[in-house]
Amino acid sequence: MTAELPRTDQQTKVYAAETPHFAPGDFQPPFLLRFGAVIIDYIVLLILPLAGLLSDKLVGTGGFGIFTDRTLWLLAVILAGANTVLLPLFSGQTIGMMISGIRIVKNDGSPLGLFAVLFRQTLGYLLTLATFGLGFLLAAVNTSGRALHDFLSGTTVVRARKRLV
Repeated sequence: MTAELPRTDQQTKVYAAETPHFAPGDFQPPFLLRFGAVIIDYIVLLILPLAGLLSDKLVGTGGFGIFTDRTLWLLAVILAGANTVLLPLFSGQTIGMMISGIRIVKNDGSPLGLFAVLFRQTLGYLLTLATFGLGFLLAAVNTSGRALHDFLSGTTVVRARKRLV
């Protein structure tokens, strides 16, 4: 008889891919939920430049004198980079995805790796934008609910809330 080691949280973590009949469609969010997450991310991207513009218009040239235009744009670029690449790398979600309750995973349901995040969130998004948004609308018309950047990077978007599997 062998002694069993106590199980830690890492050992008991079960991903959807480890279930006997994992199908991404079982966890697929509706297209409008994905679209809402994109809109929230867009608002997050524009919040700092808009704050600078409003302070210029309300107070006059120079705004409140706290930040310059260059500083606001630099902070906006840093925030956009963190929201687009760093957050998905560590949590599989952008701010918009966190609010809307969806997550990016590999096709088999396992967490994302570094290459998948970098490819999907940079080159994949650029190719989706190059199609004038048609690559994103692909998620609305196919049965798997995957957009162009998902097909290219081998990922899918699923509901992030815990559900009984």
